[in-house]
Amino acid sequence: MSAQVNNPADVQADTGQSSFEAYQLVSAIFLRLLGVIYLIAFASLAVQIEGLVGSDGIIPIVDELARLEATVGTERFFQLPTLFWFNASDFSLVAACISGCIASLLIMFNRWQRTALLVAFVLYFSLHKASQPFLNFQWDGLLLETGFLALFLGTRTRIIIWLFRWLLFRLRFLSGLSKLTSGDPTWAGFTALNTYFEVQPLPNPLSWYAHQLPEWLLRTGTAGTLIVEILVPFMMFMPRRWRFAAAWITIFWQLLIILTSNHNWINLLTIVLCLFLFDDRAVRSVLPKRFHTIADMQPAQTSAIRGSGAFVTGVLAVFILSFNVAQFWSMTTRQPVSGSLGTVLGAIESYRLVNTYHVFPTMTTERVELELSGSYDGREWKQYRFKYKPEEPDENPPLVMPHQPRLDWQMWFVPLQTKQLPWFEQFVYALLNNASGATSLLQHNPFADAPPRFIRVDAVRYTFSTPEQREMTGNWWQREPLGPFLPLPWVAGGR
Repeated sequence: MSAQVNNPADVQADTGQSSFEAYQLVSAIFLRLLGVIYLIAFASLAVQIEGLVGSDGIIPIVDELARLEATVGTERFFQLPTLFWFNASDFSLVAACISGCIASLLIMFNRWQRTALLVAFVLYFSLHKASQPFLNFQWDGLLLETGFLALFLGTRTRIIIWLFRWLLFRLRFLSGLSKLTSGDPTWAGFTALNTYFEVQPLPNPLSWYAHQLPEWLLRTGTAGTLIVEILVPFMMFMPRRWRFAAAWITIFWQLLIILTSNHNWINLLTIVLCLFLFDDRAVRSVLPKRFHTIADMQPAQTSAIRGSGAFVTGVLAVFILSFNVAQFWSMTTRQPVSGSLGTVLGAIESYRLVNTYHVFPTMTTERVELELSGSYDGREWKQYRFKYKPEEPDENPPLVMPHQPRLDWQMWFVPLQTKQLPWFEQFVYALLNNASGATSLLQHNPFADAPPRFIRVDAVRYTFSTPEQREMTGNWWQREPLGPFLPLPWVAGGR
């Protein structure tokens, strides 16, 4: 992106002293695209929220609220801050998702945008808190942190632009740093991509082809990932042409991930955040002229609002940086932040205003899937079918993104844990009770008429077929049964 300098703001942009006016178009486009991301997130959740935490779901939020009310008292509002204390019915859960979609559309079309941003943030935060552990992913925190900063965008101060760059820096750099500090041998040996495409939570149709790439290219890609995540982020604070290079490299890498993975909308949001590495002059040079007036549609700010906004964002910057420094220290030294600072940091992190990012710090080298089967008599077993995770060898990995099927994602983590996950046990008992919400998240429930008396969990190793195996059998996957994941099946009424 380049163009001839033709006004004072452009001169400032070239000298690294851009005023906010140099980012009005960037900010306007960013907010509309943030609305798109919010819409995707709310719509994705709307079709599964009842199955996750509805009254007949895996972890009914009404039960958790009742437990806290009986044991904690008024502190429950701080332990679980969510709007669903007012009403946690299935209708309210779905209505919150739909309301979030409406707020997202208002953001996209610049209608009551500031109010819509606040509504979207509060609704998503409430759903995030009510849907633990299903909405406890890093991208949920990233969306909330981005949405929080967006509330202050438009106060005519460069501080908020810098804070967005700082957020993008932390997302990228911490992800790279965590790969080095984790001691994971696949990252240290540049072999992470040798298995990544096969073992990632939900491969897509191109993952199989990426897995077949020559080993030298996969090793090069692993080294490239570390460079892009550890070195390139520092370019985000350099003069504009360096920032542009950092943006394009980051965007290119995100597009590669999108092509070969089903990582919902985190990569799209990362690309949107890269907008703040450009300025209005650069964007105008590539954007069709009919979009140049988008910034003019933003509501005007009075001098009083601009002044108070500058003060608030200045305080916000100090606040965020202080706790980010503590996070950096904790991550690099592997020591928890203790004392009053640690207490406050824990509270701030619980509200997802600041987050620690560490995308894939370790890489598993094999894919183990769990198969759940039910039985009436303990002799004849019928298998439950999931919607998206690998099961049938001849099924092509589906294209899922930007949707995130939360149950299928969570199932990927279960074999990696050293202890039983509470939500998984609740899921199994939901199947034993034939809970309609929980079973709605499945592709096939073989016990639609009457619940089973037993649930069995088996482990199966999956590997991508070689080109030769696929040509002979037509199968995308090779399966190797590993036996029972748990020694005894679950029984209706108790273990």
